[in-house]
Amino acid sequence: MAESKSHKVTANRLATRFGAEYNRGQGADIQANDIIGEIETPETVDSGMRQLRGYRKPVYVAGTNKSAVAKALEATKGTTVGVMDNKGSIIKKSMRGE
Repeated sequence: MAESKSHKVTANRLATRFGAEYNRGQGADIQANDIIGEIETPETVDSGMRQLRGYRKPVYVAGTNKSAVAKALEATKGTTVGVMDNKGSIIKKSMRGE
């Protein structure tokens, strides 16, 4: 599946913000010293949750827009996975790795 423009823009923005590089290959999109992040559109939130399995650091699904953030909040209820918006503001804190 082709990468959406909103995914690419958000991934590059968050990589810069967290001092990491955007990983376009296998594994999480953002792997910084203190967080792991998966950038997701409303359609891909569920696959993002699967990508974050196994990481011990705080993990986040970052929504590319308000709809993706809302879907991520629903999908992460009762989990240790956090949610952030497309600017890197934390909406739900990750409870993993603490």
